[in-house]
Amino acid sequence: MTDEALLADGFEDALIGMGRQFNQDVAVYDYDRCIHILMKRDGMDYHDACEYMEYNVCGAWVGAGTPVFVEIGKEPK
Repeated sequence: MTDEALLADGFEDALIGMGRQFNQDVAVYDYDRCIHILMKRDGMDYHDACEYMEYNVCGAWVGAGTPVFVEIGKEPK
């Protein structure tokens, strides 16, 4: 472990645990809970929340410790 895990601001209720990636601790968030947070907190509809999540949250690399967002129960494509 070289750096601390980074947290996604505003998504505390979607944090489901910690994971390991290349000997680095990372915060793990439930993707669907994040969508619901955006819809409730920011008044987005489902489509806008998904688009925002993909571009601004999942698409943001902030260095070592960048959080991971999982879709629980979803099969890989």
